[in-house]
Amino acid sequence: MIEFNKFIEKKSLYYKEIDTKTIKIAYDAISLHISKPKAIHLIGTNGKGSTGRAIAHLLYKSGKSVGHYSSPHILEFNERLWLNGKNASNHQIEEAHKILFNLLDRDILDKLSYFEYTTLLAFVLFQDCDFLVLEAGLGGEFDATTLYDNRLLSVITPIDIDHQEFLGNRVEDIATTKLKAISKMVLLAPQIHKEVYKIAYNLAKIKSATIKEANCDRYLNDKAFIEIAKDKAYPKYLQNNIALALDALNLLGVDTKIEYLKDLELFGRFYKLKDNIYIDVGHNLLGARAIYEAIDSDIILIYNTLKDKEYKKILELLKPKIKRVEIIDIDTKRAVDINELKEVLDRLDIKYRKFDNSLDESEKYLVFGSFYTVEAFLK
Repeated sequence: MIEFNKFIEKKSLYYKEIDTKTIKIAYDAISLHISKPKAIHLIGTNGKGSTGRAIAHLLYKSGKSVGHYSSPHILEFNERLWLNGKNASNHQIEEAHKILFNLLDRDILDKLSYFEYTTLLAFVLFQDCDFLVLEAGLGGEFDATTLYDNRLLSVITPIDIDHQEFLGNRVEDIATTKLKAISKMVLLAPQIHKEVYKIAYNLAKIKSATIKEANCDRYLNDKAFIEIAKDKAYPKYLQNNIALALDALNLLGVDTKIEYLKDLELFGRFYKLKDNIYIDVGHNLLGARAIYEAIDSDIILIYNTLKDKEYKKILELLKPKIKRVEIIDIDTKRAVDINELKEVLDRLDIKYRKFDNSLDESEKYLVFGSFYTVEAFLK
């Protein structure tokens, strides 16, 4: 058997096309051999990672055994598999890999993508938990996480334009693909597009599902919540995501406490690295809008992004608060062409230069643009 790290590094990170047959065969092959804890499924464009981690953290602090599967990671693979308060160890991952490797035919093992295999790995690794928090990857309807057949609740975070090459160019198309993954009980976060509500209720009727629209204000206006949010300097978008997590557990009847949020860690989500440095893994226009509301003026943006993102609109949006952009190199073939990025910055009349690894303590910095951007900066 090939050890996990060597096996997974040969897997493709990206879909050339989505093949739903292989992952279905693989899931059916392991389904009867694993236990299946109750799952909370996160679907949406933005906020899945922070909302999911808040749900997992609150469950764990409330005395439940819980696994949280998320993607992608920033520095190490183990970040994707959070088990009872910390990232899964290399040994735990290797043991789950051995089980999974022995349950699947070699032909199927070879065909599974990186994300598909790691999703199945999460099912094996977390099978003895009370709860499993599953973050959908691409879309929803065809996502590997949607195959899991003990999904208790679907939590729908804000839906916007992203991954157009697979999901379509209209909000209606994207929302339909994502929302086709809903389970029988649905918690719907406040949406910026009214079309999402109509599609959600239509699909819920077809699937005989029950929809509850999230009541985040009851938490956002709570004195204890306000104090914790202020102490941790959470911007509005993170407060909304955490309130959504609390509402999800309330819907499930889980007895939890707002005080448990005091030691919640949301690394990479408007995370205060130093007094003058924030890092955020956001990468799309919806994320940029949230960041714009959170940052001060005259901030230095350490930036790079992927060629399929709306970087022109993102930079135009952030421009009023940017002192200058410092372009950092990122290690991916999907990175935007640097010359094209410079042309956009020139057209927008935004000052820029190459990031040279030097920082001025008198300046304020935001590292933003993608997981790759944050990873490159931290490394």
